[in-house]
Amino acid sequence: MKVQIHTDSHVEGHEAFVRHVTHVVEGALERFGARVTRVEVHLSDENGPKSGLDDKRCTMEVRIAGLRPTAVSHRATSVHDAVGGAVHKLRSAVESAVGKRNARGTGTLRERAALASPVRH
Repeated sequence: MKVQIHTDSHVEGHEAFVRHVTHVVEGALERFGARVTRVEVHLSDENGPKSGLDDKRCTMEVRIAGLRPTAVSHRATSVHDAVGGAVHKLRSAVESAVGKRNARGTGTLRERAALASPVRH
């Protein structure tokens, strides 16, 4: 899985932060293996230099092999909280999309077995 991180001019995307976000995304989606081909993470500060409640936004778009892209978004007071909320929503969205595909009988037995296993955090 490839994780791409984009920030606006008001969010610092230093190397340690990029590694952290990449690790969080990969950990949340690891059970889906190669089915998740790419995740794009967009981080922004909607108020720029001004402070405000829930002004940090994280949008994530996931590409799942054989399915249309799915996007989620979360706003929070800090960038870390925005990422955490968005990754939680992303995991749920991927579980739902893959589950629907498997319910239609289009998933392989191995893919269905992976969905039945408990979620690792």
